Amino acid sequence: MFVDVHAHLDDKAFDGDREQVLENIRAAGMLVVTAGSDVETSRFSVELARKYDFVYACVGVHPHEAGKAPKDYLEELKELAKDPKVLAIGEIGLDYYYEFSERRIQQKVFLEQLELAESLNLPVIIHDREAHQDTLDIIKKSGISRGLMHCYSGSVELAQEYIKLGFYFSLGGAITFKNAKKPKESAARLPLERILLETDCPYLTPEPFRGRRNDPTN
Repeated sequence: MFVDVHAHLDDKAFDGDREQVLENIRAAGMLVVTAGSDVETSRFSVELARKYDFVYACVGVHPHEAGKAPKDYLEELKELAKDPKVLAIGEIGLDYYYEFSERRIQQKVFLEQLELAESLNLPVIIHDREAHQDTLDIIKKSGISRGLMHCYSGSVELAQEYIKLGFYFSLGGAITFKNAKKPKESAARLPLERILLETDCPYLTPEPFRGRRNDPTN
């Protein structure tokens, strides 16, 4: 059985045919974990998981949305995380490439969610784009020791630090791109038992399907 450990089935790209996409996933005999990006999409992801037995959810505030997080967002996430089909707090982390939210706000919201996950005994799903050292430092500060480095783009040496902390890695469709030097190197050198499968759909469509919307059956 294939498990897509990181998807965004809440995305507007699926609004026109979401039920058909879900039926295709069911027909393929897959399980899929759909991740929230803010309180609203986290709530939507939990609703999908309740409706479909092969769908599970993560709840969290993405770094892009950190600056817009409501004051009570932690209480909202904590309530959603009570659902037995919520597997982790995510997608959370830091993004210094786009910086849609100020770095200090990203860091604050990231640490708060790591601490929430620790208090709930849940793993975390981490987004780290061009923020490798700060991401590692904040994770270490939080004391969290279980999680997934989603769409991992760091070095093999950095990966060893995460392995010591009990983390896993997913690489996604980017590993099929011609210029994907680091992901290919990581895939070749990481322990196989630490690598999980993800699509990050509807993004990062793998070759030979680039240019089309991605979905878990890829």
